Amino acid sequence: MATHLCALADIPDGGSKGVLPNQRGRDQALLVRRGGQVFGYINNCPHYDRAPLGWKKDEFLNGSRDRIMCSAHGALFRIEDGECVIGPCLGQSLQSLPLTVDDGQVFAQIEIEGLGRA
Repeated sequence: MATHLCALADIPDGGSKGVLPNQRGRDQALLVRRGGQVFGYINNCPHYDRAPLGWKKDEFLNGSRDRIMCSAHGALFRIEDGECVIGPCLGQSLQSLPLTVDDGQVFAQIEIEGLGRA
């Protein structure tokens, strides 16, 4: 069963957005948009379990907006596949979230235990 995350228009082109807030309001996943393509990951740094990546709401990218950045460790991850290219978790990857974009809406294509719904 697919889980609706947000509208494509809710993610700025070249930007990021947190989705699936838990009971405390922390976004459990993040989305990065490149044109009509969206990449999704679980919002946990592989260097230290449960360390959230963003430094503030919907801000998951470095200054040049070409990498996902962990605010706790400074690790940088490729947007396209989530692999760490700089930092303490070099060679490890973010847990990807399979997505589809249908009629301007973004959906996760799997159910993930422990993640809430948007």
